[in-house]
Amino acid sequence: MKNNLMGALLRRPEAGAVLSLLAVVMFFVVFGGVQLDKLSSAASWVNFAANLGLVAMPVGLLMIAGELDISIGAMIPAGSMSIAIVSGHYGLPIAVGMAVALGIGVVVGLINGLLTVRTSVPSLIITLGTLVAMQGIVLSASVLLTGNASVALHAPEWAKTGFGQLLAGNYQVIIVWWLALTVVYVFVMHHSKFGNWIFAMGGDKQSARNAGIPTHGLTISLFVLSATSASFVGMCGAILFNSAQVSGGMNYIFNAIVAVVVGGVLLTGGFGSVLGIFVGTVTFAIVSQGIYFTAIDRNWSSLVIGVMLLLAVLMNNKFRQLALRAAPVKNK
Repeated sequence: MKNNLMGALLRRPEAGAVLSLLAVVMFFVVFGGVQLDKLSSAASWVNFAANLGLVAMPVGLLMIAGELDISIGAMIPAGSMSIAIVSGHYGLPIAVGMAVALGIGVVVGLINGLLTVRTSVPSLIITLGTLVAMQGIVLSASVLLTGNASVALHAPEWAKTGFGQLLAGNYQVIIVWWLALTVVYVFVMHHSKFGNWIFAMGGDKQSARNAGIPTHGLTISLFVLSATSASFVGMCGAILFNSAQVSGGMNYIFNAIVAVVVGGVLLTGGFGSVLGIFVGTVTFAIVSQGIYFTAIDRNWSSLVIGVMLLLAVLMNNKFRQLALRAAPVKNK
């Protein structure tokens, strides 16, 4: 009975992510001399996790559905530059700039989704194309319209309050958006028919289509969600920091995919959970930012981060395999 319960818990997609998080925290405490109270209350990794989490969550849903979106690397600067150009350089109302920023995300998401469902080209290649194209568009538009690669933005108080203020002096308000949307994603993925459809698509898209699941519409919707979420993060960054630059965003591609995989989502699709992606994002944030709380030489930071993330992914996969062997599901 106890073995069956343990096997059932370990088979959950987020089990490996939780164990990886515990292992990472223990590493910093034992080998880095980090005090848990200082680490847990540090704003740096929480802010990092919130920005990354808003992008990683829809990317994770796409991966569960068997697709991948790497155009997010260009959509973050696209979101920040568009609102800065519209409302900062040209002085239009901030609501117009926000609508343009999110609208660009919708358009790019539609392009990614439509090309994916109407061609046989893998979504990785399609989004690679839109990634490069959007990088060129953002840079060219910025230089053409403003003559600069960076644009200042001064948002009104209501926009600052909702999208770009600091809570308690250090915590970005985007944390609230991250937590709230995570709750929404949990409901959609694990308590609604749409979540079942997404898992079915990742398992076997053709069978899902034959079962009457609107695979094309769902795929397009997920790509729109992914691109718009990245634009939203860029938009919030511009409002918070009062400026936008054409550079930045590329690290989000690697960071989001690693956070999702650490969270237990299979690259082949059909397996994962929202809670796992959430924990995977927290794990990546602590690994990335936690080293600055230790006495470890900063020159070794990239090596430490790479090794720890690799071990986290391997641990995640190993525990899942052990659980499946130790407590296999009985055939009825």
